[in-house]
Amino acid sequence: MTMKNERIADHRIKSLLVITLSLLISSCNAQGNKNNTPNTLPPLITRQSPGQISQVVRMMFQDSRGVIWFGTEGGTFRLTEDKLIRIEGIKSESGKRTTIKDITEDNDGTIWFAHTDGISRVKGENVINYYESDGLISNDVWCITADTEGNIWIGTIQGVCTFDGKEFTKFDLPEGIKDTTLGVSGTKMVHNITQDSKGTIWFSTNAGLFSYAENTLIHVSEKTGIQTNFVNEIFEDSRGKIWVSTKQGLYNLKENKAINITEGKIETGKGTGSIAEDKEGKIWFVSNQHYLFVYDGKELKEFQKSDDNKRSCSFSNL
Repeated sequence: MTMKNERIADHRIKSLLVITLSLLISSCNAQGNKNNTPNTLPPLITRQSPGQISQVVRMMFQDSRGVIWFGTEGGTFRLTEDKLIRIEGIKSESGKRTTIKDITEDNDGTIWFAHTDGISRVKGENVINYYESDGLISNDVWCITADTEGNIWIGTIQGVCTFDGKEFTKFDLPEGIKDTTLGVSGTKMVHNITQDSKGTIWFSTNAGLFSYAENTLIHVSEKTGIQTNFVNEIFEDSRGKIWVSTKQGLYNLKENKAINITEGKIETGKGTGSIAEDKEGKIWFVSNQHYLFVYDGKELKEFQKSDDNKRSCSFSNL
């Protein structure tokens, strides 16, 4: 399957996973080792869950084999067929469980996790954890993505670095400003990294939106007119359009111009967050942490699950 077809297939599962997230979260409370020696798990298992993940779910991801991974505030789970399994090997350098912030898959099917104490990878039955002591620029990791050349891009509170499987290399981005409305923020903070279908790498930071292609870094916010430093997420839909979540709302990039489709129409508060596309091409996104909206290209509508449970705390649409 080509990368483009993989993207389309991924888009088609998103609406199902939105429902899955709603079912799994009953409430919301809040917002490699040094020698690179694998921590081997006996068949990646510990126990089968009784049917519900008890922790807050921060991230969901479906890999190329159809396995669904859940990143929670109490660790990592995977769902294969009807078995929900906890992955015990992903942990901090002191041996504690971590909060999973992001999940990605590389070219050879290895699954990578960004979390509150470094990054981890799961390949087959092996788990390897990497920390600052291994060369990572910060253990406070917020996002991770694998590019088509096999590099792992890691966004942290202290900026960006790449990992080629052997060593970490710092990637310089302009320094921004701290968001004082959030409990955790920083001038070098990177919220999201993604690669689009053309091979361009995109960075959401506290200094704005940046793109990187052919060894050239472009400050997209300045070029397109995004009116805020605080960019949360970038998303490419099945038609190749780029959507940008920011503190001021949801932008669509068209011909080097950023159009805020939410301006004056909805309450953004703490900004827009996770973005997804359903099989009909509609764009779903979170606003102000508690509101889920859908956009069909013409009209914005708020999604309400039921009359007695209208809103939940949504970290991810994936």
